[in-house]
Amino acid sequence: MTQRKQINISQESGLPEAQGFPEISATGSELIYGLYDRPPVVESIFVAIQHVLAAFVGIVTPPLIISNSIGLDPANTSFIISTSLFASGICTFIQCKTFGPIGSGLLSLQGTSFAFLGAILGVAGTAIQAGRTPEQALALIFGVCFFGAFANVILSRFLHLLNKIVTPIVSGTLVMLIGLSLLKTGITSMAGGTVALQNNTFANAQNLALGGSVFLIVIVLTLAKNQYIRMGAIAIGLLAGYIVSAFMGMVNFNILSNLPLISVPVPFRYGMSFEFSALIPFLILYPLTAIESVGDMTATSVVSREPIKGSVYIRRIKAGVLADGLNSSLAALLNTFPITTFSQNTGVIQMTGVGSCYVGFFVAGILALLGLLPIVSGAFQSIPQPVLGGATTVMFGSIAVAGVKIIASENLDRRATIIIAVSLALGLGVVFVPELFTNQPPIIKNMFASATSTGGLTAILLSWLLPQNPTSADTVVSEDGEIADI
Repeated sequence: MTQRKQINISQESGLPEAQGFPEISATGSELIYGLYDRPPVVESIFVAIQHVLAAFVGIVTPPLIISNSIGLDPANTSFIISTSLFASGICTFIQCKTFGPIGSGLLSLQGTSFAFLGAILGVAGTAIQAGRTPEQALALIFGVCFFGAFANVILSRFLHLLNKIVTPIVSGTLVMLIGLSLLKTGITSMAGGTVALQNNTFANAQNLALGGSVFLIVIVLTLAKNQYIRMGAIAIGLLAGYIVSAFMGMVNFNILSNLPLISVPVPFRYGMSFEFSALIPFLILYPLTAIESVGDMTATSVVSREPIKGSVYIRRIKAGVLADGLNSSLAALLNTFPITTFSQNTGVIQMTGVGSCYVGFFVAGILALLGLLPIVSGAFQSIPQPVLGGATTVMFGSIAVAGVKIIASENLDRRATIIIAVSLALGLGVVFVPELFTNQPPIIKNMFASATSTGGLTAILLSWLLPQNPTSADTVVSEDGEIADI
């Protein structure tokens, strides 16, 4: 799962610069191989595997949740998951290698983003309610993801303006809405998912015990002192739950027997359609992921002992965000969802002492190879819903907390409080009462189908329209010019 980071603005460069990384510092990182070093092949593969393990669950979980939520059949679900792995590999290679002005050249892993999950589920749900098949809903999703990604392509040329478009109050509220709105999906899965709702086994003792056990395992491992255990908490929780559920007879192994030996990516397999109203939430979210990517690449630069100021740094983050945008468009062509940088891999660099972009080529190769093997996607597809829900609920809660941290870094005056309160109220309101737009035109349904689109639009508009107080709302300025508390 991709973590959000506090972003400040560097006065020297005018670009977002990551701050507040207590475990990441240039002096504290015992770097063995620098950015341009070429470690031996065996060492490179060993480090690459650690990067893949750190990001694997985060890459495959969003497509798995989306496929299950829209009722996609097992064969297509397996194809989507495989394509997500393959696309992540190709996009990682582009980001690490650099092609002209495209790609940061850092050891920066790319994967499917959780940030778009709520918006995608909202658009897909509206499309299916309108009578479209799951495959037709995917065509709409890939169409809006393809065109929406060009927002980051354009923003990469004007990164210094991002702080005026998406302030910490706006971005923090958006991140919080992403996490909070997804909790319903996580809890539903923990209780058995939509299939359990249909066969009257929803929230029975078996599902709750299994989901709750995975939930507790992830929490306990996340609190462990060992960094490797903390990083693998989600994967270990899923594996433990999978083994237990297999003994309970809850794993459908028939999915694995019906899969082909190799899955070849087929661009435009589901076609593409487009509706401008469905594009709105994505135009809000792409700039948010651009800010996240800048923070991730800055952190990667720090642990790799590369500059975080000056012309080299500016070129890298502009090229990195440009690659993010183009990679997301490429992912849509390959039938998967938006791609962004993964921040947990910065921790792998910190622990291994290997910041070589050469390792990124091995990471890309492993991910692409896994994407060609349907058995990998089939194994994740066969995970029972309570197991998946137990792990993802913790992840979604962590996303919400990340948003709280961003907001807490700012001075919460009355103006900021109003922006947050109204945005949360309206954003979560459409999640709690989805019937609100039942009788509205499709354009209204698409625009306000998710918490991120409704709450995001509200936050941006209020941030733009509400007057900026020159002093805190809790202070007054006396006639002699002194500031006094109210």
